[in-house]
Amino acid sequence: MADFGKNLDSSEKPRFFFFNRSLSMYPESADPPKKPTQPQMGLERTSSFAKLYNSIESVRSTSNSIKGKVKKLCSIFESAKTPSSEEQPPQQSQFSSKLKPSKSIGHDFRAPSFLNSSTLRLPGTEDRIVVYLTSLRGIRRTYEDCYAVRMIFRGFRVWVDERDISMDSAYRIELQSVLGDKNLGLPQVFIKGKYVGGAEVIKQLFETGELAKILEGIPVREPGFVCESCGDVRFIPCLNCSGSRKVFDEDEEMMKRCLECNENGLIRCPDCCS
Repeated sequence: MADFGKNLDSSEKPRFFFFNRSLSMYPESADPPKKPTQPQMGLERTSSFAKLYNSIESVRSTSNSIKGKVKKLCSIFESAKTPSSEEQPPQQSQFSSKLKPSKSIGHDFRAPSFLNSSTLRLPGTEDRIVVYLTSLRGIRRTYEDCYAVRMIFRGFRVWVDERDISMDSAYRIELQSVLGDKNLGLPQVFIKGKYVGGAEVIKQLFETGELAKILEGIPVREPGFVCESCGDVRFIPCLNCSGSRKVFDEDEEMMKRCLECNENGLIRCPDCCS
C-alpha cells in the first residue's frame, strides 16, 4: 500500500480515491447541491403565506357578494308575497276573526255543567262508560291515546264498555251516526250516555280532579279483576260457527254465512259485556 501511494504523482489527483466517499457519490466535474440559505427559505415561506392569504380573502369576498345577492332576492320575494293589511281581501279577515274566538272557547270542566252542556247522546248507555277505541298499533299516536284513556279509567276501577272498531266495523258506523262525522279520531268517550270528548279532554278532566266527580255512581269492580272468558278483550270466537263465519244449512244442504258473528267471526263476551 505504501508503494502504491508513492508511485502516484503528488501533482495529479486521483479521479477516484478509495477512501473518499464524497467523490464516489459525486463525480469531479459535478458540484454537490447547495443548500438554500436561511434568508432565501424565509422569503419563500412568506411569499407562499401571502398567496394563501390572498386566495382566502378572494373566497371570502365572493361568498359575501353571493350572500348579499341572496338577501336582496329574499327581500324582494318576501315583499311581493306578503301584502299589507290594507290590501287583504275582506273574506280572509272575516275568516281569521272567526278563528280567533274558537281558540279561546274551552270546555267548562266542572262536573255538573260539563255533562249538562253535552247535547250528543248515546241511547241505552246511561248507566255505564262507553269508549270507542282501537287495539291496532298502525298509528302510534292513536294507539297511545287509546291506551292512556284505558289506563285512566282502570285507575278508578270502573267498568268500561270498550268498543273496539278494529274488531267490529259496526262500532265505527255507530259512532259516525251519533257524532255525524266520517273522519273521527280515536278514542271517543261517552259517560252516562252523554258525549264527553277525546283523549285530551279526559286527560284534562283527570288532572283537574273533575273526572272523579263525573264517575260517581258508576259501579266499581274488584281490584285486579280480569274476565276469565275473554281476558278483557271483550270479544270471543263465535259459539255458533267457532269463528269460521260459515254454518251448514241442513234444509238446503249447503254452507251459509253465520248471522250471529261479525266480519271477523267474533261476538261480544257474554260474561263481561252482557
